[in-house]
Amino acid sequence: MSDESLSYEQARTELAEVVARLEQGGGSLEESLALWERGEKLADVCQRWLDGARERIDAARAARTAG
Repeated sequence: MSDESLSYEQARTELAEVVARLEQGGGSLEESLALWERGEKLADVCQRWLDGARERIDAARAARTAG
């Protein structure tokens, strides 16, 4: 599954798992860097979903105000 096809909930859940693994520590520097990079990608997916939701809310409010 590509990152673009992840739902918000899937990306958020995986991001929480990545953060927990990073907080536990114990991995190599390379593993930590890979987790950090994955977390950044997942955070971007979540942000795109949230931005889209904000746009939909703003559009609905604008339509209600105009109508």
